[in-house]
Amino acid sequence: MSVSDDELVQQDAWSQLRRHTAARIALGRCGNAAPTAALLDFRLGHAAARDAVHVPLDFEELQRAVQKLTALSVLQLHSDARDRAEYLRRPDLGAKPDQASAALLRRAATADACDLALVAADGLSAAALTQNLLPLLQILLPKIRRAGLRLAPFCLVAQGRVAIGDHVGAALNTRLTAVLIGERPGLSSHNSLGVYLTHNARPGVGNDKRNCISNIRPEGLSHEAAAEKLMYLIGESLRRGVSGVALKDTQSVDAGGRLRD
Repeated sequence: MSVSDDELVQQDAWSQLRRHTAARIALGRCGNAAPTAALLDFRLGHAAARDAVHVPLDFEELQRAVQKLTALSVLQLHSDARDRAEYLRRPDLGAKPDQASAALLRRAATADACDLALVAADGLSAAALTQNLLPLLQILLPKIRRAGLRLAPFCLVAQGRVAIGDHVGAALNTRLTAVLIGERPGLSSHNSLGVYLTHNARPGVGNDKRNCISNIRPEGLSHEAAAEKLMYLIGESLRRGVSGVALKDTQSVDAGGRLRD
């Protein structure tokens, strides 16, 4: 008599909790080992996380799409890390622009201060930008325009870390800098986008001066909720002249990644 896979796997008593999370909990067991389906799913998640780190972003295509969507001048920049291998070995090089990019920023600067610079960097997940940047901008940009904020040229950065936004903010003379960056991938989330907002960003600013909105993706924090949170932080930061630990986000989201009423 044949035995089905379901009969071979011994389920955990708390397996019902799996419907509330993408975390690998209550996988059950087959003898003293993980079930084959759970093992294959783990390997798939691991492969997706590795690809997220190493697969390059198509910056030319993304630049065209961002330019069409935003109607802004788009600057394509590169950090001081020459390639992906050096970027992973030397985080400090990913935190500053190379000479050509620094010169491009200086040429793009204006005498009048802008309210906000939007900086998109591949970070540790090109998939995060590919899948989430444009949907987020489609919701965010109309809110920015309704708020009457003056935007600096949009910056796309290859091999960039969060702190590269400090150089952009200083060069373009902006009151606020928001870095939209691919987050470190996990085995259940290889495509998470993060946003780091800094008031008066300048080289040397500490991470305590940044506000972070994390896990932006369809399965995490929704694009709508992320845009609302960012607009709330932008408004409060401009009003109070602070960011980071001095600026608390009092908003909350439900289990579906939407803002609570």
